[in-house]
Amino acid sequence: MTKQHSELVVVGGGPGGYAAAFYAAERGMKVTLVEKDDRLGGVCLLRGCIPSKALLHVAALIHEVDESTDRGVTYGKPRIDLDKMRAWKNSIIDKLAQGVSSLADRRQVTVINGRGYFEDPSNLRVETAAGQQFLSFDKAIIAVGSRPSIPSQFDLGNPRIMTSDDALEIEEIPDDMLVVGGGYIGMELGTVYAALGSNVVVVEALDALLSGADPDLVRPVRKKAEQSFKEIRVGARVGKMSTSGPQISVDIETGGKTVSELYDRVLIAIGRIPNCEDIGLENTAAALDDRGFITVNRQQQTAEPSLFAIGDVTGGVLLAHKAAREARVAVDAILGEDSAFEDIIIPAVVFTDPEVAWCGLTEVDAKERGVDVEVAKFPWSASGRALSFDRTDGLTKLIIDPSTERILGVGIVGAGAGELIGEGVVAIEMGATARDLAESVHPHPTLSETIMESAEAFFGQATHLISRRKKKSEPVE
Repeated sequence: MTKQHSELVVVGGGPGGYAAAFYAAERGMKVTLVEKDDRLGGVCLLRGCIPSKALLHVAALIHEVDESTDRGVTYGKPRIDLDKMRAWKNSIIDKLAQGVSSLADRRQVTVINGRGYFEDPSNLRVETAAGQQFLSFDKAIIAVGSRPSIPSQFDLGNPRIMTSDDALEIEEIPDDMLVVGGGYIGMELGTVYAALGSNVVVVEALDALLSGADPDLVRPVRKKAEQSFKEIRVGARVGKMSTSGPQISVDIETGGKTVSELYDRVLIAIGRIPNCEDIGLENTAAALDDRGFITVNRQQQTAEPSLFAIGDVTGGVLLAHKAAREARVAVDAILGEDSAFEDIIIPAVVFTDPEVAWCGLTEVDAKERGVDVEVAKFPWSASGRALSFDRTDGLTKLIIDPSTERILGVGIVGAGAGELIGEGVVAIEMGATARDLAESVHPHPTLSETIMESAEAFFGQATHLISRRKKKSEPVE
């Protein structure tokens, strides 16, 4: 039996895995990248971030057409060609996947398409279409990602009950659609289907949408969703599901009563689970926590010294950019450098309408931890740029240390919030103060000005807002 040997084997070709492989190759390591799919890119590129954002762009165009009448421009009713839309969406995926493969070739990363299985802490078996391959390695990084969670009571084997993977294929536009889960996946895909013409009902077991996000930021999202969706029910639970002819019968408990309703499609969007099964971890000392995620230390190293893990399989926030940063931490640690994943600001973006983005400390976090903060806000109703394209439903919010005036957190809700939050990340990472932001000239008219004017509002000096700085004894609103 012939074995190939690599200094580093990366199992999983998503944004964490290929980032690790590419970075290690650039640092001079001999790297093999193992990916079970026939294309690199992982969930984010193939079945998540990229296709969903493409479809959200379509939804935004439809909303623009609907709202353009108020601006003196009237179009006819949009005609939806699902086959053409799907082909366009898939062409984006193909281009990006081909680009990642090309980058792997140019970096001389060996790519093997197959399922990896750890025989022991230094050997990997790969099941490929052509048969088994065997690899030995010095170190390995596990980056196999996660998949949609679907409870057994909902898994009827009926294609009308969908996960996010299925929903992104846009096989049809259902008349009536139920979204189970009011988190970012449910709200984003609900936005897409509502724009295409479905009557969307969202059911969330918790008392609020987008749990974990600042309520100030969620409020405009819910208001907009209530206009686009048929109904939003929080504090409600989905019980039994069953097939009823061409539809799905769903029992929903809300307000102490249970109702049975029929839907053409049901999207289960209640979270994701790690892909830690059937990869041979039991043949190593790597350990899992009580939720099935791989436990790692500050260097992303597992309990097995030769194995590291990054991305969704390690839990926490399941975000592509977090995985990519963890990739560099792991590679640096493997190379013996002082590297650790700690005190790193990871921004979050929800691509709803309007978008929500935040980084650092939130006001809710501060209250729960007993951290003394001051809050500065700038409503987009006072932004000339927001007024110029009829999106005054936004808000920019700064969380500030009152003693040092350092920026501890930034939250933004509004059109394009995801494009703005990077400035907040830089501000927190660089230890910027409110004065630094207030005195940094921002171009006019832009939405970025709202960050500057939020900082000016902290000092009671915002040009386009009547405000006064709170005294330390005053409560934070």
